[in-house]
Amino acid sequence: MAFGFFINPGSSGHILILVKQLYIMIEDQIFCPACGTNTEHALIKTGQENLVRCEICGIVHSVQKERERLVTLKAIVNRDELSEPYIIKLPANDELHVGDELLIDDASKDVVMTQITSLETDRRVNSAIAEAVKTIWARATDEVPLKVSVYRNGQTHPLKIIVQGDEVFEVGEVKQIKGFKFGIVKIKLRGEGFADVAEAKDIVRIWGREI
Repeated sequence: MAFGFFINPGSSGHILILVKQLYIMIEDQIFCPACGTNTEHALIKTGQENLVRCEICGIVHSVQKERERLVTLKAIVNRDELSEPYIIKLPANDELHVGDELLIDDASKDVVMTQITSLETDRRVNSAIAEAVKTIWARATDEVPLKVSVYRNGQTHPLKIIVQGDEVFEVGEVKQIKGFKFGIVKIKLRGEGFADVAEAKDIVRIWGREI
């Protein structure tokens, strides 16, 4: 914390205003060139280099930002029952969780938006930091296969289409697919349960009745 003075001239004279500035204390100690050892520092300004102030001697100096360490990981992406391996780089300390969306950017292949389905370290886990992960298992969610069952004339007709993962479907909505015009009557979600409205990437199957 520091204090400064600002003089504001006015018609009735000079007004002295006390200005309080708050500095952020840095958790890790930093080497101070004046003290010759690691000391507590306060962060004054951020930029390409951080400007810091030693809490012992008061000297202000710059320090380089620590470069983010990357790790190379294998990702197995499932799309419509076909699996394809990718190689990606992620910050070592990134926390990964099953269910998270993850952009797979392999320089030798197309960029794919996915959802993490499993993480493999020494075993299968639900969460881990990137450097502890050996393989990421995921499913593509940018385009997804959608199973639709349409009831017509006493029979159920199974259909399968490819749609954008973020396309929304809603119970009561009227759709026309492969010559069938139907109203949606039920939506089953991945995992558990049913919903009245959901994005395609979260849907296992839609049931409809021809109209």
